[in-house]
Amino acid sequence: MRVMVLVKADTNTEAGARPTEQQLAEMGRYNEELVKAGVILAGEGLHPSSKGARVRFSGAERTVVDGPFTEAKELIAGFWLWQVKSMEEAIEWAKRCPNPTGQESELEIRPVFEAADFGDEFTPELREAEERLRAQVAERQQ
Repeated sequence: MRVMVLVKADTNTEAGARPTEQQLAEMGRYNEELVKAGVILAGEGLHPSSKGARVRFSGAERTVVDGPFTEAKELIAGFWLWQVKSMEEAIEWAKRCPNPTGQESELEIRPVFEAADFGDEFTPELREAEERLRAQVAERQQ
């Protein structure tokens, strides 16, 4: 199963504070463990919300709202995409993570939808189209 691991933001990450050399080294060692175990598929840190934007939908209308956004604890400072056998395995990996901010911090783990999760509505034709798109993305990443 694939899971998205979300690193929650805090007031420091939202203020643009960068990790210390020690934090970067610790996270580098942790990422190395994830790579060696074949768990990590992707992972990145994100700039603060002040550099971002949101697009809100209301029927056919679109409204763009520029950051920063309030409630830092509801924002995301980074992420990993992991391939694991179970949610329990993902939780065990998350518990081994160095503290992302060095202070109060939180990781959120969410399963990624797989084709089987969509049931009969995800017809063979739609599955084939999805597989074609995934193949095109993979090809461009090489």
